[in-house]
Amino acid sequence: MTPTEILAAARAQGVTIATAESCTGGMVSAALTDIAGSSDVFDRGFVTYSNAAKMAMLGVSPQTLARYGAVSEPVALEMAKGAMDNAGVGLAVSITGIAGPGGSEHKPEGRVCFGIARSGQPTQVETVEFGPLGRDEVRLAATCHALGLLATALA
Repeated sequence: MTPTEILAAARAQGVTIATAESCTGGMVSAALTDIAGSSDVFDRGFVTYSNAAKMAMLGVSPQTLARYGAVSEPVALEMAKGAMDNAGVGLAVSITGIAGPGGSEHKPEGRVCFGIARSGQPTQVETVEFGPLGRDEVRLAATCHALGLLATALA
């Protein structure tokens, strides 16, 4: 589904969307808002690059961050739920990862964790290992994957 089709599906279902982005820095929001008329469906995007922003804007628990780190499924889960709750929308996607360069043995470059929250359904999380593609390519791959999650949630 293209961003245009995602917006049309959300519109048809009466669902509004929010994003919670870290490593993509607003690229998912940009992909959706590039479409004219998106404002009736897309509510807002939270760009929460720092841990402080994740806590302040999305309500991510300091304990979760301390225990699992920012790039983790528990944080992606709390980000998605926080975006949905704080924006009052029916659908939210979250992205947190290591775009690079760099990473570590435990959290390598290209690891991205995603969350998808939809009203009335359990929040889902997953981790994708894109590998060391380079910063731009990891961010683009993560954006495309997040759009795919939104499309699946609306299918």
